[in-house]
Parts: sequence; structure tokens; C-alpha cells
Amino acid sequence: MSTLRDLAEEHTALRPADIDHLHRIAGDWQLLSDLSFADLLLWVPVDGDGTFLCVAQVRPTTAPTAYLDDQVGRIVGGAEVAHLEVAYRQGRIWREGDPVWYGDVPARHEAIPVRLRTGDGEAGEVIAVVGRDTNLSTARTPSQLELNYLTTADDLAQMIADGTFPPPRHPGETTSAPRVGDGLVRLDANGKVTYASPNAQSAYRRLGYASHLVGEDLAKLHRRLAGDPLEGTDAGNAVLAALRGEAPPRREIDARGATMLTRALPLMPAGVPIGALVLVRDITEVRRRDRALITKDATIREIHHRVKNNLQTVAALLRLQARRVSMPEARVALEESVRRVASIALVHETLSMSSDEAVEFDGIVDRVASAATEVAATEVSVGMRRRGAFGVLPAEIATSLVMVLNELLLNAVEHGFPSAEEEAAAPPVDVPRPEAGVSAPRPEVVVSAHRARKQLHVTVTDNGRGLPEQFDAERGGNLGLQIVRALVTGELRGTIELRNGADGGTEAAIVVPLARGTTDRLTGRAGPL
Repeated sequence: MSTLRDLAEEHTALRPADIDHLHRIAGDWQLLSDLSFADLLLWVPVDGDGTFLCVAQVRPTTAPTAYLDDQVGRIVGGAEVAHLEVAYRQGRIWREGDPVWYGDVPARHEAIPVRLRTGDGEAGEVIAVVGRDTNLSTARTPSQLELNYLTTADDLAQMIADGTFPPPRHPGETTSAPRVGDGLVRLDANGKVTYASPNAQSAYRRLGYASHLVGEDLAKLHRRLAGDPLEGTDAGNAVLAALRGEAPPRREIDARGATMLTRALPLMPAGVPIGALVLVRDITEVRRRDRALITKDATIREIHHRVKNNLQTVAALLRLQARRVSMPEARVALEESVRRVASIALVHETLSMSSDEAVEFDGIVDRVASAATEVAATEVSVGMRRRGAFGVLPAEIATSLVMVLNELLLNAVEHGFPSAEEEAAAPPVDVPRPEAGVSAPRPEVVVSAHRARKQLHVTVTDNGRGLPEQFDAERGGNLGLQIVRALVTGELRGTIELRNGADGGTEAAIVVPLARGTTDRLTGRAGPL
């Protein structure tokens, strides 16, 4: 389905600022719909020929809808939109006329002109019309709650016609809470409560206020209830700001172990401040779960920190043991184990600084590659380069993949390039010499990564001497390559292929399936490792 912006740009000549204002209305008009017990439809004129296009619709959560079918995208004209034409041309709210029928549903029409105020604060031209259509099939004598709801709805409707509703949205705020059904308090121009819904009364009881709210100065009450003077002042000042015609950000009040979210809105139909509307919601359980999650995250990070410390202790013990071993083969095996343990410790170190069980893997690859060139038992100077980006990986993939890359990089550095002694001892081979002035390529290992179809594709390529002629890609290789195969096919459930590169050297190609929820945020940059 087309969006509000798509429909408006395709069928109307509305300016971007006009469309942005319509977006703000559609983002905040659930409040008006619930207070009105009515469907709201946003109509824009098409070509100035008396036809209107519906670009947005919202149904009330407090009453049955007047429309079973979605009206967005519908273009109507003639007598059916006479009320919209009056509101649009005359710039006033239209409430005349008899009920109309939609199938078996009787409905009452109203039309509210939409204005966008100019830069100097003056009311601008009418740019659209909000249709307020009420299902009359359940009409009855309204209760006190319904009367207060409807009175407040009429004030907000007039503010839409004036161009003062909805208020500007504060950064980071959503429009989903509080809602009308969570709790509603209406104030007069002096800040005294004239009406409080039952849910609002219950929310204040959770904070420790057992008396009835009607007649109370709400700003002073907020200051009394909050245990923290600063917090109470913020919540109280928000009420006072709304009484002055401002739209303050949402505020929370904590008292007696309970938390209440408040949103204060000015009521100023025809530009005259007559009071304020305060929506409240008991969010005690939400904040309790938030605190529990924060505690859990901190605990998980502490566990990763301790695992990292323990792994570093194990690596230190292995390193100490390697120094005391006289057999060269045993010393090499212990040193390899030190590097494997250290690579896993890198993942846990990164997780200990993260708020979730995922890591930015590119930094880990860079550190593992740097370590491989520093500790490799070879006299050949090998350069490292990364192409592409791994992005964010979950911990269960990162832990195994870092060991795989550690083994492949070490194997490429230590065994991919012949030493000076090996080159001198090798039988002469008729190899074309580089042209004059062109130096031989520098020994280099390149790690490449990209994602495609929920798979991570990784290649480790060197420009060395390639695989031996009798090398068995399935069973051949040292312990490191056996570890690589076991991790890729077992823990990572992927595939690995060892082969000679098209331009010489060796290439290890790995494909790892990614879980459905794995983050696909990539930097896409390449650089030296």
C-alpha cells in the first residue's frame, strides 16, 4: 500500500512542509480518535475540482469503527464530499447534516480543516481536511467520562483547525504512550484538576496519593509525590509549561516503588489557553523489566570479562610451560596452543565491552592478523590486508570463526612462502624473470569477506608457492588445518575448500550460514590489517 507521502506527491501539489505537517497529524491523531470515539480520515484535495483523496485513516480503540474497509487511496467527489468541501473552502469545522449510512452502519459526519501555521506564527491556508466519522449504532446517553472525552476532543479539533495541534515532537519520543485509555486528567486554566479518569486515579494511587484528584493543583501534587526534588520539579514544571501553551517533553515520576509516565498537552482552542490535558500511564512493570535487563547485561559482560581473564591465565601458564620444555616439537605445540587460547580471549574481551551477545568482528580480525605476522616462526616479512567487512557477528559464530582465521593466517604466513634457505636449496626452475625496473610482488595475505543470501563468504588468499602437488584437501594438512575443518563443518555448519589460486598461491574459501536475526550492518571499507 502507498504511504501518505507517496499518495500526496502523486496526486496533489502540496509542498514538502505541508506533507510533513500531515505526517505529524497522522502520528499523533490516535489521541483525537479515541477521545472522539470516531474514525478519523485525512483527506487532501485533488486538482481543485472538488474531489478528495484519503491519504490516512485511524480507527478508535474506545468505540466500534464506522468503516469495515480501509479507505486509504480512495478518491471521492460530488455530494459525498460536500462537508469536506465546506470545511476546505470556508476554513471552519463542519458539523451540520443528518447521519449517513455505510451499509448497515449509521454514521455522523464532521469535517475539520487542517492548517499549517506560517513562520511568524499566523494561521496559514487550509491544506487538508480531517473527516471525523462516528458510528451511531451504539449511541446512548454519554457518561461523565465520555462527556469529558468529547469536550476535550472538540478542543483538540479546533486546535487542528488553528494549526496548533499536534505540537512539535521532541527528539527520541514516540507517540505510542501514554494513550487515552491509560489515564486522562483534565486541568483548568489555573492548573486545578477538573476531571480524572478511573485509570488515572489508579495510577496516582500507585504513587501513594489515595484522595480524589478533582480540585488538586497537579503541578504541586507532582512535586509532593516525587521523592527526588529535581524529578518532582521537572514533572511539576511540565504541567505549568502546558498551561502556558507549551508542549513539554514526557516526564516520569517515581514514588513508593512505582513509576508513572506523564505527557502534558496544552488546550488552547482559538488561541486561548483554557487549561491542559495530562495523559498518565503506570509503567512500573516496564521499568522493573528494564532494570532487570540492565542487571542481566552487566552480569553477562562481567562473565565474559572473567572468561577472558581465565583464558589469559591459561595462555600464560602454557607459555611458562613452553619455556621449560626442552623438546622443540613440544615447545612449538605449546606455543600454538597459546595463540589459539589468546584468539578466543579476544572475542570474550570484545563481548565484555558490548551490551549484547554480538561483536564487531572486523577489529578482531585485524588484531588476529597482526598477531599472526608478529609471532609466526618465519624470517619472511609478510603483509596483511583485509578486503570487505565482516560486520557484526553473534558470539557463537565469532568464537569459532576467530580460531579458524587464526589457524589459516598462521598457516599462510609460516608455510605459504619459502625461506631464503629453501629457495637456495630448491632445484632451478625456468621461471620468467620480472621485467627491468619491476620488483617481485611482496609476500602478502588477503582476508576477504562479504555477505550474500544469509551466508558469510570468507576467503584467505596468499601469493606464495601454493599447495604441494600431492596435497589431499580432505585429509591432508597439519593439526591446525584439521582444527579448521572440524570447526567450519561442525561448529559453524559451513563448508571450506582449499585450492590453488588462479594467479598462484593458496586460497581457502569458507561459507558460513548466518542465522535469520544476524545483524547485516557492514562498513564496506577495505584497508590494511
